[in-house]
Amino acid sequence: MADDLLARHRAVLPSWMALYYEQPIEIASGAGVRVKDGDGNSYLDFFAGILTNMLGYGVPEINDAVAKQLASGVVHSSTLYLIRHQVELAERIAELSGIPDAKVFFTCSGTEANEAALLLATQFRRSNQVLALRNSYHGRSYAAMGITGNRGWSASSLTPVNVSYVHNGYRYRSPFGQLPDEQFNAAIADDLRDIIATTTSGDVACMIAEPIQGVGGFATPPDGFFGALEEVLDEYEIPFISDEVQTGWGRTGEHFWGYQSHGITPDILTFAKGLGNGLAIGGVVARGDLMDSLSANSISTFGGNPVSVSTAAALATLDYVRDHDLQANALKIGNQLMTGLRPLASEDSIVGDVRGKGLMIGVELVRPGGKTPNAAAAGAILEETRRRGLLIGKGGLHGNVLRIAPPLTLSEEDADEGLAILTESIAAVEGTE
Repeated sequence: MADDLLARHRAVLPSWMALYYEQPIEIASGAGVRVKDGDGNSYLDFFAGILTNMLGYGVPEINDAVAKQLASGVVHSSTLYLIRHQVELAERIAELSGIPDAKVFFTCSGTEANEAALLLATQFRRSNQVLALRNSYHGRSYAAMGITGNRGWSASSLTPVNVSYVHNGYRYRSPFGQLPDEQFNAAIADDLRDIIATTTSGDVACMIAEPIQGVGGFATPPDGFFGALEEVLDEYEIPFISDEVQTGWGRTGEHFWGYQSHGITPDILTFAKGLGNGLAIGGVVARGDLMDSLSANSISTFGGNPVSVSTAAALATLDYVRDHDLQANALKIGNQLMTGLRPLASEDSIVGDVRGKGLMIGVELVRPGGKTPNAAAAGAILEETRRRGLLIGKGGLHGNVLRIAPPLTLSEEDADEGLAILTESIAAVEGTE
């Protein structure tokens, strides 16, 4: 069955749509933090549909909220009409964002959210100059690819924005990586000031950044990193966009949003992924003056996609995160996983670095004795974990980073099980090096 589905996939879908595994699998069903493929094999899920199934699978509270909305007969009505759930969700997110006088615009994905944020900033500042970080990823649309600082995910060099790329917080491969945190942050801030002075005309529309770079391999900067950069941005009155598509909703454990580790409040915030617990929803939060800077009419036909059902699920998801204190669970279980993984990193190991916060953990693989990226080992470990019943992700600039981002509901027992499989899989691949 799987082989037939794969052949059909290849016949009618684009060749550039990536698939995991030598023999790709279909996720056919799920319950809790476990899924089954089309052949009935069971897996512990440590990637959660690229962080979208934030609560796991088959959550009654989410299913009930969706069923109740479906029972009304209204799946969708478009934003030309008042939508109660949309207003209620916007009120909740505006308050949670920490942005003063915040307004919210809902989209269908993180890509679309970042595209909308760029539109707001460039219109508000009357400039198409944008600062982005190296090794970043912000989506697959035209402008979002233009601000993506990772060649493997940027299909075109053509772009509507003029981008200057700033050093990121990827300590492991940074030329400033040996510096203590405060000096590291200062060095990147000095570089930012130089980039503005030498590669822009000064009237920059915005800087956009992920607090932790997701596709870039969960590259995690020191606390205060973006605070140091914002001091420079403030000198030029440049707005800051925090791309919280992967870091939002308490996943980092320490805070509800990734930006909160840096002592700042962004001017614009984008979100998506886990909010709908699998249903498509994204959006932008911005200061009122920024959000209202557009003079043309606009709507979002499927903003929330479909608005009524997705926003109902999103409200139920936020309630679940709060009622079960999943931010605290992300911190506790994330620390448990990091404590188990960090001893694997050594000079003689294929594990070069273990990093992250909460339930966003990156394991960077290298050739033993140095920092040469080892993408082959990442692919081999992906296969080993799958064979042993664990699903993880991979990414990074060089394709050599294991990405671990399970549902926020992960228990201590399930974390231990996944950790054991990861350790065994790494050891098995390391033995072949």
